[in-house]
Amino acid sequence: MKKTKSKKSAVVSRSGRFSGGPAADVAAFSESISFDWRLWKQDILGSKAHATMLETIGVLTRKERDEIHAGLDSLGVEIESGRFRWKPELEDVHMNIEAELTRRVPAAAKLHTARSRNDQVALDVRLWLRDELFELQDELRTLQRALVGLGARHPKAVIPGYTHLQRAQPVFFAHHCLAYVEMFDRDHGRLGDALQRLNVCPLGSGAIAGSTLPLDRELVAKLLGFVDEQGRARITRNSMDGVSDRDFVIESAAAASLIAVHLSRLAEDVILWATSEFNFIRIADAYTTGSSLMPQKKNPDIAELTRGKSGRVIGNLVSLLVLLKGLPMTYNRDMQEDKERLFDSVDTVRSSVRLMAAMLDHTSVKEDVCRSAAGDPQLLATDLADYLVLRGLPFRKAHHAVGAVVGFAEKAGRPLDRITLAELQGIEPLFGPDVLGLFDLDRAMSRRELPGAPGPKAVAAELRRWSRLLSTDAQAASGPN
Repeated sequence: MKKTKSKKSAVVSRSGRFSGGPAADVAAFSESISFDWRLWKQDILGSKAHATMLETIGVLTRKERDEIHAGLDSLGVEIESGRFRWKPELEDVHMNIEAELTRRVPAAAKLHTARSRNDQVALDVRLWLRDELFELQDELRTLQRALVGLGARHPKAVIPGYTHLQRAQPVFFAHHCLAYVEMFDRDHGRLGDALQRLNVCPLGSGAIAGSTLPLDRELVAKLLGFVDEQGRARITRNSMDGVSDRDFVIESAAAASLIAVHLSRLAEDVILWATSEFNFIRIADAYTTGSSLMPQKKNPDIAELTRGKSGRVIGNLVSLLVLLKGLPMTYNRDMQEDKERLFDSVDTVRSSVRLMAAMLDHTSVKEDVCRSAAGDPQLLATDLADYLVLRGLPFRKAHHAVGAVVGFAEKAGRPLDRITLAELQGIEPLFGPDVLGLFDLDRAMSRRELPGAPGPKAVAAELRRWSRLLSTDAQAASGPN
């Protein structure tokens, strides 16, 4: 086989240390502009803040600062409109923007003073991720509102609750929805925790050891919103950690993975409920698909894709953990590989959350079918045991007695509520004439009014509580009129 020689790339050398650029295949292998172009807005924001700081310490004149700011704004307009041409030979978003800015604004040659791509990329990713997590928090609230809304539209719908995917005890459909509201609320809180640790400014760390120039790191942090609740600047305290820390990426990916797991579990319930065998819900046609062969099919593809995409998000987390586990201090080029995994996790989770919320807004519950399934008297077997406990029988003995009743009913080929009082008393004499009233489903539900339980009053109160909380949160997010 004939060997091919590596061609030289057209990349402009960034250092006098090298006599020429890398080979073309090396340049192609090492470029990141194909994905990190997404950081352009954050790169421009960081550069404007850095230029402002350089002016305050005398490295730039005010005129030079203004020219740099105007040049960056002009580039931003071009990038936003799609007119900017990204050059792979310049490797990444930082060099693409800086090179073009310097071509237009000579003073921009000073912009990289006391700044390394090491702390520049750490800054850009933090800025990008901060915005994304804020947006994801809002989208989680929208999903919670969709779940609360679905439950509120069907407040009297009762379904079998399941353990081991076997019918267990009856619960209100709204109670089931509210279980996911609780899950996604924890996810919302985890994102808030991640944001606290993420919101620290690394710029000024340099390549590894800071700078000998009198940088005003606090000014940059304040300009970019890296502040605490009192408005005090939050900056990284160790230059080596500042450029090599990717904990915030891992933590965000972990939070995204848990959101994906919760979405997958919700999707599985939706898929089951939509089957002919369950037939509990109806999803609007706009959120389902058909079959290319079978004309009768109506498939819950949004839920299925959400369930499937969770695997990608979990896989991204594992990839990021493995990527970092063996790296020495400080920055290593391996870290370039974090962005595609991070971008994919955030994109996937955000789109899944949005689509699941929209689908639930266009879903209805078949209350008669649900009630028929929840009316299975075996779901109230535990109520029989509780009845005996209230009459003084230890729970283990009560459990055994009711198990015997269930076994008797199965052998007799009759449902549990068709066993006569005499037959019940033949198994356990503590059963009284009032025992048969336990099988009334509405009464059974009304006996579950403990905090956190699916009693009608308890569930209604939780629906009101969450509606109020989510409404308040939405108003706070929208800000003053």
